[in-house]
Amino acid sequence: MILYPAIDLKDGKCVRLLRGDMSAATVFGDDPAAQAASFQAAGCAWLHLVDLDGAFAGRPENRTAVEAILARVSVPAQLGGGIRDMATIAQWLEKGLARVILGTVAVENPALVRDAARAFPGQIAVGIDARKGRVATKGWATETAVIATDLARSFEDAGVAAIIYTDIDRDGAMQGPNIEATEALARAVSIPVIASGGVSSMADLIALRDTGVIAGAISGRALYDGALDLATALRTLAA
Repeated sequence: MILYPAIDLKDGKCVRLLRGDMSAATVFGDDPAAQAASFQAAGCAWLHLVDLDGAFAGRPENRTAVEAILARVSVPAQLGGGIRDMATIAQWLEKGLARVILGTVAVENPALVRDAARAFPGQIAVGIDARKGRVATKGWATETAVIATDLARSFEDAGVAAIIYTDIDRDGAMQGPNIEATEALARAVSIPVIASGGVSSMADLIALRDTGVIAGAISGRALYDGALDLATALRTLAA
């Protein structure tokens, strides 16, 4: 199972939100590229980046910070937030991202996901963010009637590289991930599923890994708060 350290970007800074609330942002650093380099030095194999401002605006808002990260590190990075058309997808991949994450458009324009997955094989992931099993879009500000598992299944034949599943009520709350829901989703589809939201301890990571069906886990606040040591976690997962 791959552990993805998270760098959430707001106003060019590294932040973490509590359950997606932009007004509850905690700033952890004003040099995202340095943070990325630190994660790489600890041994991570991937980085998970989120343009929070972009998710709300519907267009990239933290371009400078993302480009600085890509210039600083050599490990592959995936980015979500404000990526809602083919031109933006192409631009980001040309800048050096290994994978882009499509969230809102997966609900509003699923044809774009399919077109992008065909155009950029292995480089398109779907972000499914849910509250009580129902998908939320536009930076989690808009709740829909779409069931997370149904949305995941709808892309089964699309060729997407991964699904990033976030339980919004767990995100940033340091209360542990929703292992049951994430495992159920992973068992419902053949697409690799990455868990996000609430990963706060080594025990959480081991529990996710031991399901045998979850391909990755994203952690942010626990790494910044020191509740989880990245190098130690990577060594444990590799054992």
